[in-house]
Amino acid sequence: MSKVLELFGKSTAKQQADWKQLVASQQCIYLKKKCYKVRKSDPGTSIGTCTVAYGAKAEPIVICPTRLTEGGQIFTDCLHLLTTHEPGNELHVVSEVAIPGGSVDFFLVSARDGKVKDFVGVELQTLDTTGTVWPERQRFLKEVGVPRRDKAENASTTFGMNWKMTAKTILVQMHHKAQTFEHINKKLVLVIQDHLLSYMTGQFKFDHLRKPAAIGDSVHLHAYGMAKAASNNFRLSLASRLSTDAEGMAICLGLQAEARVELSLILAALETKISKATRFRPV
Repeated sequence: MSKVLELFGKSTAKQQADWKQLVASQQCIYLKKKCYKVRKSDPGTSIGTCTVAYGAKAEPIVICPTRLTEGGQIFTDCLHLLTTHEPGNELHVVSEVAIPGGSVDFFLVSARDGKVKDFVGVELQTLDTTGTVWPERQRFLKEVGVPRRDKAENASTTFGMNWKMTAKTILVQMHHKAQTFEHINKKLVLVIQDHLLSYMTGQFKFDHLRKPAAIGDSVHLHAYGMAKAASNNFRLSLASRLSTDAEGMAICLGLQAEARVELSLILAALETKISKATRFRPV
């Protein structure tokens, strides 16, 4: 069985897929455009690997954050955190919004007449790999008869998961941003896979986090599992929800939070970005 479980959003277990066409088009089914993850040595070639099998149990591990946006479910699962949203307001999903001290992957926005009435910040984090998955990708393409420009499938290079650095990096980032969101009385959600959450709970202090999550907390963690459907496709499924506040994030790392920002700065940044193109349309 290939260690590459999903390529350009398609399960490698689907025998009837037109892999030659999929690889040639390089289209991400979630972005509806070319996959942005390209080879450093060949920027014209998209890697396209979404999910890999890893470990003794060959667990499905998501390695591309965009994979988590399947069907907009992660945004639907944040709707309850828009505590001042009212019927008649429009919903928007705005990506890559810069705020003092960093940027946030997405904002789920409730707006009326072009004015932001409420919002939730949504950060995505998947596992970073060590080594390269490219030889495994090329081995799969060889198996399904897709022509390749290199012979990387013959390489002995393997890949691993950078659990420690991935976990620490995102927790530090969440720690910095948590104080900002709490200061303006808004919610920040971290979307991760259940395997990464399991690692975090074992390596960091997590016993003070609330489970199930409390809606009043400023920081929420939504962990998703990957289950294979009868069609051989993988589907995201919300596995658990935890929550805490800015102080709780500091406890996780033993640090002191300091970042703060005025609400007006974030509102101004969001209102310049919302448009017909950002309207949220669940699949």
